[in-house]
Amino acid sequence: MSTLVESNKDTNTTMAITVLYFASLADEANCHEEKITVPQSTSLTELYEQLRQKHRFSRPQSELRVAVNDYFSKWTDEIYDGDSVVFITPVAGG
Repeated sequence: MSTLVESNKDTNTTMAITVLYFASLADEANCHEEKITVPQSTSLTELYEQLRQKHRFSRPQSELRVAVNDYFSKWTDEIYDGDSVVFITPVAGG
């Protein structure tokens, strides 16, 4: 499990979540799934920014949609311990 918090943080103030990657994000992260620990107050925007820095994602948040537990979410929605988060890249079609 990856940790995106400092090691001196109290474990009661953290949450474990699963992040799923598809398309270009999976390529850039070099994985399709990652279990991470983040501070309990982490927003979806903060989470993506932390992961963007860690994996050097090329896409800004403004180009993505986000889903939590299989449902499209707003970037302002809260996340909780045990949640599954997916950042979704634009899909071309016709």
